[in-house]
Amino acid sequence: MFERLRSDVRYLRCALRTLAMTSPIVRNPTRIFPAVIDELAERHGDKPALLSDREAFSYRELAERSRRYSRWALAQGLAKGDVVALLMPNRPEFFAIWLGLTRAGATVALLNTNLIGASLAYCIDLVAPKHVFAAAELAAVLASSERFRKTFSRVWAHGVANPQSGGDPRIDDAVAKLDGSPLAVSEQPALTIEDKALFIYTSGTTGMPKAANINHYRLMLAAYGFAGVMGTRPDDRMYDCLPMYHTAGGVVAIGATLVAGGSVFIREKFSVREFWDDVVGHDCTLFQYIGELCRYLAEAPPHVRERAHQLRLTCGNGLRPDVWPRFQARFAIPQILEFYAATEGNVNLFNFDGRPGAVGRVPWFLKRRFPIKIIRFDVEKGMAIRNAKGFCERAAPGEVGEAIGQILKDPAKSNMRFEGYADTADNARRILRDVFEAGDAWFRSGDLMREDAAGYFYFVDRIGDTFRWKGENVSTTEVSEIITGFPGIHEANVYGVEVAGCEGRAGMAAIVCEPDLDLAALRTFLAERLPDYARPLFLRIRDEIEVTSTFKQKKLDLAREGFDPGKTGDAMFFDDPRKRAFVQLDGALYAEIVAGEVRL
Repeated sequence: MFERLRSDVRYLRCALRTLAMTSPIVRNPTRIFPAVIDELAERHGDKPALLSDREAFSYRELAERSRRYSRWALAQGLAKGDVVALLMPNRPEFFAIWLGLTRAGATVALLNTNLIGASLAYCIDLVAPKHVFAAAELAAVLASSERFRKTFSRVWAHGVANPQSGGDPRIDDAVAKLDGSPLAVSEQPALTIEDKALFIYTSGTTGMPKAANINHYRLMLAAYGFAGVMGTRPDDRMYDCLPMYHTAGGVVAIGATLVAGGSVFIREKFSVREFWDDVVGHDCTLFQYIGELCRYLAEAPPHVRERAHQLRLTCGNGLRPDVWPRFQARFAIPQILEFYAATEGNVNLFNFDGRPGAVGRVPWFLKRRFPIKIIRFDVEKGMAIRNAKGFCERAAPGEVGEAIGQILKDPAKSNMRFEGYADTADNARRILRDVFEAGDAWFRSGDLMREDAAGYFYFVDRIGDTFRWKGENVSTTEVSEIITGFPGIHEANVYGVEVAGCEGRAGMAAIVCEPDLDLAALRTFLAERLPDYARPLFLRIRDEIEVTSTFKQKKLDLAREGFDPGKTGDAMFFDDPRKRAFVQLDGALYAEIVAGEVRL
């Protein structure tokens, strides 16, 4: 009882701090995020804002750089809502670009830099951009999508000319000639927090990637909300190595730190070997994580500087309960703040208590403000269970079900809105209606969770045709379509399988193919078309793929059998990173993988 009271007090303190940060957003509808950066530039001037090994911006330089992009957009005649797609690795310039374009009213689509070919083309066509910015080092990646793209966009290169760019004009040269001073009111369009700012891609629960609508309200909520959650301070420095095309790395980590007057060190990619040198050398006090990064660090050899850091808090999601205590104890992390949130959704949970494994809790006194429930769910049928009256039922304590959040239009509960996707046809699949009473509407998280008797929520798994591996959501539909494009493969059933000691699920494909299938050529084919996290680690050769009465592929039994060759007479193969080839998966190799002797 005392522990619950102490938890409630801690939660209330953090909730009040967050409420104080976020409540002014709706009261000032014309104060959008770029305007906040302009205010911060006036206040902090030459104080460091964004740092990296490539470039660094003070608050003033960040605002000035972004305004050049604003004037470029206005000179191009971009109207409110016109789309510009951005393909660029992590760096401060990435943030300055979308900040400036959104100030001018454009909507910026943040493209996943791991995508290639048809997958990249699909994401570009989904939002039909008028312009595409591509970093010079990614020119070949963009070029790989050309023959698949249906949308005509003017391509701009950023950085030193690359032969693969085909002579595209340089956007960095174009903006360098423009004025970085504040824009006059007459220069910029009238924007409010309701206007679109970004498209951030999420694979959702089924099918191909979806472009989630991120308006200026959600940008403000992410920045100020997490500033309240983390209690960011002017002396904080965030270590940000998460992809900036995702919400966590590109909006939360940066925005929450800047609005408090702190600074952010941006690294292009996570590195186990260089992590502690970076964190210590750049005096970082915060770290935005995904659970898999913490596992990599916890399993790495000792580092001479691993306890010489100044970290006061790490914030993120997906930290496994078995990794949590090892990570915290080994590296002397004062506080771990786990959360759960969806880019496009309204199911937001925070674990202020530091309880290992829990993604959060909603105390009794906030149940009405944050109407989040877990409903009974039929995993086999992929749908909510309804009673005789046609309504859904809440899952019992400890019972696994789907997490949902009530969609409200109440201005006082604007955090419970659902902004939807670029393709409105995707919206209906994420909204569950007539849930507890006629006419109500709830956002489907697409995730299975359970809630214990004390009110703590625990993530269990993804629903449907998506699994998570190496911090990325993988669409089985997309991977299956790529695999069946290879000569000799007639059918493919893709799913995720658990691997001992690993976060998420590794990709596995059961395939029906010709007997002389060229596995080496298949591996090359997949590497050219899929990012590494989406490529199946395991192959299972079958005579046929079982389907349901409605001709949907059966995955559950295959996923349960996993990659254990002892459970089937089917031939199995493993994409061995040591040999860079598909090799026969036998009992001995299976034992090595399960024992963690093969680094995946």
